[in-house]
Amino acid sequence: MSMTFQEHLATLPTIDSIAALELTNGAGETVARIENRPGTAASARLYHALAQEFGSINAAAAAKGIVLYAEHTADARINPGKHPNIDRLFAIAEQGAPALGVNTILA
Repeated sequence: MSMTFQEHLATLPTIDSIAALELTNGAGETVARIENRPGTAASARLYHALAQEFGSINAAAAAKGIVLYAEHTADARINPGKHPNIDRLFAIAEQGAPALGVNTILA
């Protein structure tokens, strides 16, 4: 039986000292911000873990993230735009979008 998103999340490092993550393009410009607050804290935690493991949100990191989002991945596929943090991973892993850097904003 595969793990749920919450089960995957429980295996990732906590990010209590982090306020947000800024995702940057190749020019270093911020293209997205994921806040460590209710509603987006789980995505911030997942993106942080991916960046720690892979150094950026590259194709390999995005592919792993798609798996870790578990049941939310299927919902994102049938509802484009509902899960922008998953949509971003689809773009990188499946559509060839460039990798993103991750800057940590401390609390």
